[in-house]
Amino acid sequence: MRFSLSRRLIGTAVALCLSALCFAVGAAAQALPSAPAPQTCRLGALLVCAEHVAQDEAAIATSPIHTTPHDLLWIIPFGVATGVAVHFDTQAIHDLGIHPTREDHFNKLSDYGGLYAPFAASAAGYAIGTVRHDDFMTETAMLSAEAMADAGILDETLKYALDREYPMADNARGGLWPHGPKGWPNNPSMPSEHAMNIWAFAHVVAGQYDGIATKAVVYGVASTVSVSRVLAREHFPSDVVVGSTVGWFVGGYVLHRRSHEHGFPDEMSEIQTSMGRGVQLQWNLSPGQ
Repeated sequence: MRFSLSRRLIGTAVALCLSALCFAVGAAAQALPSAPAPQTCRLGALLVCAEHVAQDEAAIATSPIHTTPHDLLWIIPFGVATGVAVHFDTQAIHDLGIHPTREDHFNKLSDYGGLYAPFAASAAGYAIGTVRHDDFMTETAMLSAEAMADAGILDETLKYALDREYPMADNARGGLWPHGPKGWPNNPSMPSEHAMNIWAFAHVVAGQYDGIATKAVVYGVASTVSVSRVLAREHFPSDVVVGSTVGWFVGGYVLHRRSHEHGFPDEMSEIQTSMGRGVQLQWNLSPGQ
């Protein structure tokens, strides 16, 4: 009982911290000032792309300072729910049982859906957009790639910070830092890279092409990948919950910070009016222009 209680408390504390990060990433996109004269990330300007990713990671790392009391209405329930999920993760994996054929199938499905397909889609979108001179498609491809790069870096950082055992180890106990610093890292499991990657990609694409059909496809694929990671016994349920949530917010952050059509004002400048000095905001509302 003592072990179970302490494990639940630790899991809940970790979940609260992660959920605070999730919602703060979204808040950061709203709170950070608009970047002056933004440069466009393209294959011919990879230094700009690298700069954007570095800026994203810095903003995400400092995003908790933008959390407001209102965010607690979402942070606390999500944190508690994730903490409870952490507590019951072991039982969930035991209930699944061991089925090598099923696990192999779902592992391949999640690899193709969560990693290969989104990266291939970004590359194809960039190539097609360039050939067709479709700036909107090209921008979407670059934004989705940027979101996945951000998600990948954040995923590795959280994995090694939490150092949670993956389900195949130690009878699926899912311990955090199970062997202390001497055993670090222990093939860490939280969060799920596949889930974080595909949800970051899906949010960008669904935000750019915001039709019902597009949202149904990309979010359907993202949900399938998340469930597949559990059925493949590669991750605990809470791993994919955290990965999916963080990935979705990372995708939203990139969408709001970088998109010319769905993001912040393209330009901000000071103007003189009859009432005194003011600020002029300019948006580009024409996709592909």
